[in-house]
Amino acid sequence: MSMVARPWAAQLLHFWFHELGPRDWFRGGSHVDAAIERRFARYWNMLHRRPAAEFLSSPRMALGAVVLFDQVPRNIFRDDPRAFSSDGLARAITHGEIARGWDAHLNRKQRQFLYMPLMHSEDIRDQELSLRAFAALGTSLDYARSHHRMIARFGRFPHRNDVLGRRSTAAEKRAVEAGFSW
Repeated sequence: MSMVARPWAAQLLHFWFHELGPRDWFRGGSHVDAAIERRFARYWNMLHRRPAAEFLSSPRMALGAVVLFDQVPRNIFRDDPRAFSSDGLARAITHGEIARGWDAHLNRKQRQFLYMPLMHSEDIRDQELSLRAFAALGTSLDYARSHHRMIARFGRFPHRNDVLGRRSTAAEKRAVEAGFSW
């Protein structure tokens, strides 16, 4: 199996895991968003309609694609439905990488981002897999549990409702007001 990623994937993985760190990933801000947009928006635009199989040539290629389709749009399309528009593709690649056992080739931080599309999913089956994956990983389990609770309770993430043009129930509004918006 080839461990080589395409140039854009190698560049993105280097940027994500060597130039950025936890503060940038989870509390980034406009300067991080701008750097991501400047360097990687063109790849997202070019590739987000391709089938998952095109990105399952190696563990690193698949991981690069997961970051591109799960994390990049969340940074470049804040408060825009496009932030979630390639989630299905990211999940399909994550499922493919796990099915091939490729997650074993990744370090802990890389696996955390490989599993992130499961945590971001509004499908309870993905949430169940997210709980197992993050429990085995030993990190971010509290976040996985809180995401799972929202999907188990509402079947969707209420904090996305406004951006996605969905009506919120009173209970969903209370959940968001209570801080369940990550």
